[in-house]
Amino acid sequence: MSKFAVFIRERKFLHNVSPATVSWYTHALKWLPSEAPTQTELKETVLRMRELGLKETGCNAAIRAINAYLHWASDNERKCGPGCTHPRMSRLKEPENILPALTEAEVRAIVAWKPRAGNYHERRVHLLALLLLDTGCRISEALAVRIADIDLDNLLIKLNGKGSKQRLVPFSFSLRRVICRFIKDFTRQPEALLISTREGGPVRRISALRSVQRLCVSLGFTPPSRTLHAFRHTFALNYLRRGGSVFHLQKVLGHSSLEMTRRYANLSTADLQAAHEKVTLLTK
Repeated sequence: MSKFAVFIRERKFLHNVSPATVSWYTHALKWLPSEAPTQTELKETVLRMRELGLKETGCNAAIRAINAYLHWASDNERKCGPGCTHPRMSRLKEPENILPALTEAEVRAIVAWKPRAGNYHERRVHLLALLLLDTGCRISEALAVRIADIDLDNLLIKLNGKGSKQRLVPFSFSLRRVICRFIKDFTRQPEALLISTREGGPVRRISALRSVQRLCVSLGFTPPSRTLHAFRHTFALNYLRRGGSVFHLQKVLGHSSLEMTRRYANLSTADLQAAHEKVTLLTK
C-alpha cells in the first residue's frame, strides 16, 4: 500500500474525517510528483498549479492538504509548527474580495414572498431560503437537517457541520411558524428530512441552487454570485451590523478559528459611510 493510501486510510478511520475531506486529500495528493518530494519539487508543483490556471484559493486548498500529508510523513506526532523541519509548501497570498451578499430590499422580497399553499416546491424553496437567512448555515447542513433535529420549544436547530461536528444554532419565531406549517401541511415524520423531495428523498445541492436562483429571478433581481453562500454571508454581515459579537458569530457559523469568521466582517460601503459621518472631525 502506498504512503498516500496509508495517510488517507488513517485520516478516514482514525481521525474520522468526512467523505468530502477524503476526496479533498485524494485530489490534492495527485499534484505531487512522488511520495517524498523535495523542497524544489514542491516549488515546481505550485508553479505547475498556477500554469494550469488554478487560482490562489484553489492552490491554497491543495497546499493545506499536502502540508498535512508532509507533516504526517515526517512521523512527528506534535502539531505542525515552527519546529518542524520537513519539506513544506508556503501558502499563496489570496486577493481580499468582498464576499457577495443580498441587499436589504432583496432580503425583504424573499421574506415577504407568499408561496402558493398547495405548491410543495414553492413552499420548500421558501423554507430553504428563510432557513439559510435566519441561521447562516451551510447549504450542506441545511439539506441534512431532519425534523428530529429541530427543537421547536426552545428555538434551536442541530446542525451537522464539517468534520462531523455538531452544533446547536438558534432560530427565530418567524422561522418557527414557517417550519410548523410546513410540517403540518405535508405530514412530515420526525426521522424525515426537512428539505426533501416530495417523496422524502434528499435534495441535491445543484437542485437547491437552481430553485433559489429561480426564486430570485421571479422576485425581480439577479441572483448574487455564489448564490447559496451569499445567503450565509448576508446572515453574517447583518449579525455584525446589528450588534452581534464576532465571537458568537464564530460559534453560530461553526468556524474552527476566528480568522475564518473575520472574512465575513467586510462591511459594505454604506456602513462605512454611515460610520464616517459619526467620527469625522469636519462635522460641527
